[in-house]
Amino acid sequence: MNRLKKSGKQDKKLLGGTKTKRRVLKMNNIVTYEPDNSLKKGYFSMFGEILHELKNNKWLTFQLFKRDFFAVYKQSFVGIFWAFIMPLVSIGTFFILNRSGVLDVGEIDIPYPIYALLGMAFWQVFSTGLGASSNSLGSAVLMITKINFSKKSLIFASMGRPVIIFLFQLVFVAILFVIYKIMPNKDAFLAPLVLVPILFLVMGLGFILALFNSFIKDVGNGFSVLITFLMFLTPVLYAKPKMGILTHITRYNPMYYMMSAGRDLVLTGTISELKGFILSSIASILIFIVSLLLFHLTETRITERI
Repeated sequence: MNRLKKSGKQDKKLLGGTKTKRRVLKMNNIVTYEPDNSLKKGYFSMFGEILHELKNNKWLTFQLFKRDFFAVYKQSFVGIFWAFIMPLVSIGTFFILNRSGVLDVGEIDIPYPIYALLGMAFWQVFSTGLGASSNSLGSAVLMITKINFSKKSLIFASMGRPVIIFLFQLVFVAILFVIYKIMPNKDAFLAPLVLVPILFLVMGLGFILALFNSFIKDVGNGFSVLITFLMFLTPVLYAKPKMGILTHITRYNPMYYMMSAGRDLVLTGTISELKGFILSSIASILIFIVSLLLFHLTETRITERI
């Protein structure tokens, strides 16, 4: 009997110990994060998560935009006027080459500075925005490793600076119209709407390039060379060629159709390449959606890999 009582007490102690262990395990719960768990919930659930993240991080996105915008021109004597200097250098170069007979910019019915600056205004949204978004993760390494926030905020915040620069350049275009005593078309106020598909394209490509650039630094190093090369292949500072290899390249260049649409609205009030503009806009939206979903799925791995 004594042995039975002792064994019973020992069993109670073991049970008590087991309960204690269970309590400890409950108190020390280990949470496992699954990066691809969002895919199991469905695409509509993923869009809901993305919208919720953007809503919660809107204040941070605005602060990041202000930081990036003022950091570029901080301690700069010229400041915001760099937004005009760089395009004017390119326009002046083409103007001199055209005047000297080295380069033919094609048949242009309006003063060349207006034509060229309008093209550069829309092009810089693409080039500046893509450059800023592709470098957004790499330039915020310390912030990413120390703070838990939606990394999408970095991409969206990087779109602010090219849009502000675009508005400043439109003011300069208006001054040129006054100087040359030319009236823009009455539908010119619709031109800024062309920025919508351009921004979709920039953010779509920016999400992918930002991921690659955070893992492979060569992407960022070769980006500026690639953008310059693309600018010369796109009829930004010259009229669309009627024959030759550039004609075939331009046919499949979405930035040409979107940039040309904005310029046409200011000058004529109509879009000469309407079909190409619509197809390019649809493609830009699709690129944005696919890239946003891919970025959302891989976002949890960025801190580990960066």
